[in-house]
Amino acid sequence: MARLSRLAIPGCLHHVVQRGVERRPVFRDPADFLRMQADLLELCRSEGLAVHAYVLMPDHFHLLVTPSQADSLSRAMQALGRRYVRWFNHRHGRTGALWEGRFRSTVIEAERHLIDGMRYVELNPLRAALVADAATYPWSSLAHHLGLGVDPLVTDHPQFWSLGNTPFDRQAAYARLCAAPLDGNFLASVRSNTQRGWPVGTAAFIEALSRRTDRRLVRKPVGRPRRIRDAPASS
Repeated sequence: MARLSRLAIPGCLHHVVQRGVERRPVFRDPADFLRMQADLLELCRSEGLAVHAYVLMPDHFHLLVTPSQADSLSRAMQALGRRYVRWFNHRHGRTGALWEGRFRSTVIEAERHLIDGMRYVELNPLRAALVADAATYPWSSLAHHLGLGVDPLVTDHPQFWSLGNTPFDRQAAYARLCAAPLDGNFLASVRSNTQRGWPVGTAAFIEALSRRTDRRLVRKPVGRPRRIRDAPASS
């Protein structure tokens, strides 16, 4: 079966995940994390990719981004992969692949799911039991959104600004949301759909996307197609 082309729509929110080969660490110490942050900052700016939220985990990373052009995401991620792998392999005296194949991504309906997407990404260290308080994890954008620092990598999404009229209002509202559990259906949907490249959103959103791409946006029906019987001859 032919592999579907990557879904990339300029101006839309995308969730991106890239994992280490065989789930091996891709960040071994603070220098590795800092290098990835620096590479992301440079390449996303140069390729027109706005980063709204991110987390760098020991063996993978997540991004919520908006590309300005159809090829912005692929160009940035390909350059990032090549640059970081060369640096990492040289620094740690290793050779060979670092990433588990190509990165995974899909489009998410921002108006409906941006905040849940941010919580999914930024609370990852807490779910993985790496920290007791996700705000203390240094390799994510959560501290930025809680007003605990300014992250030059982050461009706040307009939907985040809808949480309040002032930075304090937005930060307080987001902190309250982060304290609440994530919807399990959203978690399952974003994980599965990112892996397979299906968009996450309402039927109306997917219909609107279909007018901007020739790529198939929904799964084909499972099973063999029904056989259509010949119509009876007319008398």
